[in-house]
Amino acid sequence: MTSEEKKAFLLLKSVIFHYHGLDEDEQKILDETARKYNAEEELKWANEFIANDYISAFERAREYLNKIIGRLDKDKRLSYLDMVWRANNQKGYITEMEATAMLKLAKDWNIEDELIDMVKR
Repeated sequence: MTSEEKKAFLLLKSVIFHYHGLDEDEQKILDETARKYNAEEELKWANEFIANDYISAFERAREYLNKIIGRLDKDKRLSYLDMVWRANNQKGYITEMEATAMLKLAKDWNIEDELIDMVKR
């Protein structure tokens, strides 16, 4: 994963977790992900991106992610959403707001049907 992809992936994961307010378990998952990918700086960048304007964070992130992740191949786009979906399962639940946010991104990336099929499995 390039630094740009790490930024995009961590922003994706972080903005989904922040969608309803970041809790302690979600912060631990983000920190673990950053360590796993040697991406502490990219996580810091993602957190600053969100903190810059919390209210508009999702829409701003959506625009940014469409430019970065939206240009990747279909399998890679789906893989990123799959990893975020699994991270939500790791904490034990996925809120309706988080699921809706991921569906919006999947629609932007033309992988909505694939995400729904993946979730059903």
